[in-house]
Amino acid sequence: MSLHNAPLGKSSEYPDQYTPDLLFPVPRDDNRRRLGLDDGRWPWFGEDLWQAWEISWLRPSGVPAVAWAEFRVPAASPSLIESKSWKLYLNSLNQTVFSSAERVKAVVEKDLSSACGATVHMTLHSVDDDGEAIGRPAGFESIDDEAVEVTAYEYQPELLRAGGNVVTEKLCSHLLKSNCPVTGQPDWGTLTIEYTGPAIDRPSLLQYVVGFRQKQDFHEHCVETVFMDLMERCQPEKLTVCARYTRRGGLDINPWRSTDPGAVPSLRLVRQ
Repeated sequence: MSLHNAPLGKSSEYPDQYTPDLLFPVPRDDNRRRLGLDDGRWPWFGEDLWQAWEISWLRPSGVPAVAWAEFRVPAASPSLIESKSWKLYLNSLNQTVFSSAERVKAVVEKDLSSACGATVHMTLHSVDDDGEAIGRPAGFESIDDEAVEVTAYEYQPELLRAGGNVVTEKLCSHLLKSNCPVTGQPDWGTLTIEYTGPAIDRPSLLQYVVGFRQKQDFHEHCVETVFMDLMERCQPEKLTVCARYTRRGGLDINPWRSTDPGAVPSLRLVRQ
């Protein structure tokens, strides 16, 4: 993928007036070809759920308004949007007058949809609203205390194993860490896996997750990689993979991919 013109990893000025051209799309096909998906089709449903905590604009009176927002980007969109460009774009609203919150929503949805090539939905929330945050998604079992000895910190899909009786399980790990492929900065997250199929060997799954610790990739690509590795090596009948990454620059990204079109990601985690 070409990120030569992206703002990521570069010193950037923060515009103080609405600038939709800041949004930088990144084609998804580049990564999907690496996963062996080169025919424009993929074995999942899903979306990228973004949460933005630093949104502001000017009301007609000149008094600022503040809010936070959720954005849902379809996994079927031709492009994802590079996160720093998204941050710069949202900051370009800060000194721009909008007639109402509804107008902000309409403008932002149009710009994001145009950038990624599919319909993006935005929900604005008042900062006075209560919001629930959880430590671990309900019903999920942590694999983080499995008895394993880790001696390598490289991506190793061959570690994954499954077999025996068909089970339905919900597993999670708070130990997901990957690195930005441009800046090398760490990205921290919680990985959740819900599946029906031959029982996944938990120690090997934990070693596999720890193997992302030095992997350089975008959040969305990491989730799609985990999904494809589990499908290939563990052959579940049903599978949902979600990663809830911690916040950077006022944004957190929470991609999920599933064989079930009705799957939904868990609630916001306390570490976000």
